[in-house]
Amino acid sequence: MSRGDAKISLASYRGHEVLRFKLKELIAEKEFQEQRRVSIGEIAEATGIARSTLSRLLNEPGWNARTRQLDKLCAYFDCRIEDLVEYVPDNPEDPSPS
Repeated sequence: MSRGDAKISLASYRGHEVLRFKLKELIAEKEFQEQRRVSIGEIAEATGIARSTLSRLLNEPGWNARTRQLDKLCAYFDCRIEDLVEYVPDNPEDPSPS
């Protein structure tokens, strides 16, 4: 697997999700800023990411994403990775996954 295609595991750690996509929030912000509806189809066409993949990122907790997909989404939304993905600790008092 090439470096650009590395998978990010979003499954679970100790039974709890550890990464959460904030794609819905970014879509809502873009819609507000541009005063128009932003569709999954538009994002798919602009990024080259399949509609089915975008749908899974939006609707299926724990879906795996490739780093290339994350890069394309950050470019589309003109955001940083931490604007797109949030770490949700297993134990809120212990944010380290070790």
